[in-house]
Amino acid sequence: MPIDNGVVGEDYRIRRALATVEYLTARKSKVIIASHLGRPKGKSDPKYSLKPVASRLSEVVRANIHFVDDCIGDKVSQAISKMNNGDVLLLENLRFYAGEEACDEKFSAQLASLADVYVNDAFGTSHRRHASTYGMAMHFKYKLSGFLVNQELEHLTKIRDGPDRPFTVIVGGVKIKDKLGALRHLIDRADKVLVGGCVAYTFLASKGVSVGDSLVENESMSWAAEVLSKQGHRIILPTDHIVSTSADDVAGIRLVSGEIPKGLKGFDIGRDTARRYSKEIANGTKTAFWNGPMGLFEKEQFSHGTIDVAKSLALAFHRGATTIVGGGDSIAALKVADISEREVTHISTGGGASLEYIGGEELPGVTVLTERNAKLF
Repeated sequence: MPIDNGVVGEDYRIRRALATVEYLTARKSKVIIASHLGRPKGKSDPKYSLKPVASRLSEVVRANIHFVDDCIGDKVSQAISKMNNGDVLLLENLRFYAGEEACDEKFSAQLASLADVYVNDAFGTSHRRHASTYGMAMHFKYKLSGFLVNQELEHLTKIRDGPDRPFTVIVGGVKIKDKLGALRHLIDRADKVLVGGCVAYTFLASKGVSVGDSLVENESMSWAAEVLSKQGHRIILPTDHIVSTSADDVAGIRLVSGEIPKGLKGFDIGRDTARRYSKEIANGTKTAFWNGPMGLFEKEQFSHGTIDVAKSLALAFHRGATTIVGGGDSIAALKVADISEREVTHISTGGGASLEYIGGEELPGVTVLTERNAKLF
């Protein structure tokens, strides 16, 4: 979640975890929360401390919240020993240790030694085989899913196994390489795939279309070309673009159709593309899954494509469609478009995890659990 000057911004992920945390504290459990923030690369960095999250938790959780500036060792053990039943202890950023992402056995065992029961309510990282999502769970007899994970699986399984058709997938964002495996399966399953963001430039470049100086993942070009040759009838790409020399060059912003001239970069889908995508979503789908914005929506001048997609999703929802939004950027995009959380069927807390699960891949953090949809206590 975003943290600016020590203050938590969008706290959707905190709010979604409250049901599990308060269920446990109401039953006098001592709850130890383990999580991570950013990519500190295995080293302690105050910029990525979870202390601001503890402050926010203390404002919204009906329990006593404590924070300890480590996640393993004597300091943590002492903090746990001082907890009363029904208290909550938030550990410091797990990624301050390289053993977290490496799923190191020793680090996993040290984490597991802190508790008696393991509950995974971190759907957003359940596609990672990390110490907190997989390694430590192996040490528990009781390893359960929380209410959030259960709800995520319920919604996502429905559109994975039997979506009402037509089924439309909207994919954007910056990186395509993290989405390759899931996209391969999704493109086969979807009736239409609407592509925006930097993902679109990689697809366009693979066709030989000039994208100027737009961001392209060269290592994914051959894959994109292969997909277009086999499944091009399902994939809709932008035909016009909002471009400039840089994100800060407001005076240089212009609309171009077709190819993007050299020296210019695409930062949003154009108006014709946005209208076409909106029509496909609002009028032509029974199930829609959206992962990733259409452009650099954080800047107002490049936000219109993303806003149009968000509004068309809300319209489709009001017309009876099942609409799933996945990923932090997409959640923020809904707010920019002034779309309420109640105007979509489900907002997933995990972009990559939701994409992979719908694409048919197993999530290590889910498969390791012994109990799903079980009553915690």
